[in-house]
Amino acid sequence: MIEACTKCGKLLETEWAFCPHCAAPYKHQAKAAAPHEPEKAPVLGGFSGLLLGVLVAPPMIIGGTMLCLMVGPWMAVGIPLIIGGICAPFLGPIVGISAVRGNCPWCGARISSVGMLDAFYCYACSKRIELRDREMMKAE
Repeated sequence: MIEACTKCGKLLETEWAFCPHCAAPYKHQAKAAAPHEPEKAPVLGGFSGLLLGVLVAPPMIIGGTMLCLMVGPWMAVGIPLIIGGICAPFLGPIVGISAVRGNCPWCGARISSVGMLDAFYCYACSKRIELRDREMMKAE
């Protein structure tokens, strides 16, 4: 911060208590700090999707391994389950990011869509809700 001495007018490049040129006591002018506004999250729903992926992964991996240990065509089901379990923590945030959260336009209950659906039903009132431009609308 560069400021000028109030007595001799020389520039003070650092925060001095006294001017090095004229030895006058120098008081720094306190500048009002701008209020710090917290940074908005760049992506909404990513953490909930990650949590979903982490919770789904172990049962898929364990179930897939159990199916692979069985002899016969069960391996064809077990291997995709294991691969899905490995990918679940990475794919979960994608599902969570694409989810739309809000209130039901029919009853006002707090709801969220899962994935990229065009329409779904409210769990509280069982009425159909359509998504248009990430907004929840009543389905007529």
